[in-house]
Amino acid sequence: MTDFFLSPFTDNEFMVRALVAGVLVAVCCAIVGSFVVLRGLAFVADALAHGVLPGIATAVLLGWPVVIGAAAGTVVMMAGVSVITRRSRLSSDTAIGLFFAGMLALGVMITSRTRNFTGDLTRILFGELLGVASEEVLWQSVALVFVAAVTWVCRRPFLLLCIEPELAATSGFRVRLYETLMLMVVAVAIISSFQSVGTLLVFGMLVAPASTAALLSRRLGTMMGMAAIIGSMATYAGLLLSYHAGLAAGASVVAVAVGVFLVTFAGVELRTAVTRRHGLGVPRASTHRHDHSHSHDHDHDHDAHDHAPGPVVGGGS
Repeated sequence: MTDFFLSPFTDNEFMVRALVAGVLVAVCCAIVGSFVVLRGLAFVADALAHGVLPGIATAVLLGWPVVIGAAAGTVVMMAGVSVITRRSRLSSDTAIGLFFAGMLALGVMITSRTRNFTGDLTRILFGELLGVASEEVLWQSVALVFVAAVTWVCRRPFLLLCIEPELAATSGFRVRLYETLMLMVVAVAIISSFQSVGTLLVFGMLVAPASTAALLSRRLGTMMGMAAIIGSMATYAGLLLSYHAGLAAGASVVAVAVGVFLVTFAGVELRTAVTRRHGLGVPRASTHRHDHSHSHDHDHDHDAHDHAPGPVVGGGS
């Protein structure tokens, strides 16, 4: 029985690299994904994950490092959305939707220029976790350190932005600057992770573990830690499933992460239903929403005391 769980990693060096790379991706996405979930940036993150495609495709065709292409695609995406939002009466969601569709279409057009692009396109979209190189693991480590450092330095304005942007502004923080920094760390997480799990699947690693943690925790720090653990466990279980069942590694990891969320959600809903049925008190989600409705009456230091805002509901602390 032990061989079933350990031998894939003790007998195969590429599985060890895949596990290390996957855990780095999981931790990085847990930090960033917590803000994506709390701030409601899921659509933005999805658009950024697809917006890198034309840059990556161009880099592959020209023989450049794909990281440069991904960074260029992200910059174009963010700059374009910013210009349209500022210079027109269109909402940011509309601008993001336009660039989401446009960048994805441009990426497909570029890849259609050559028939030899099929394998590269599959790797870009779905990753190559089992073929990750040592240099990519190093790059992911650097990206994780950068994301963690920026998040730690900006933790208070980031948390206030998740509660309400106006609260961050009245606390003396430049809202636009910190919103840009938040999007920047999201972009770094996506760029550093796509080589392992692909542009389509990195969105799942950003959202699924953090959403699961949001069901179980009401504090931001705890939420990040739980999301990192859940993502790491999903990486191990997904790689194990991939090895024994002959399935795609990156997709297996994300499928396990989403499955954990669904099971947790069902458990939280069942617990809430039982609590209501036996009249054991008001569900915690209702209490939390009531507390949040009066958040403006509290001192600003209390608002920044690491309590996760509205989207974190249900479950225990």
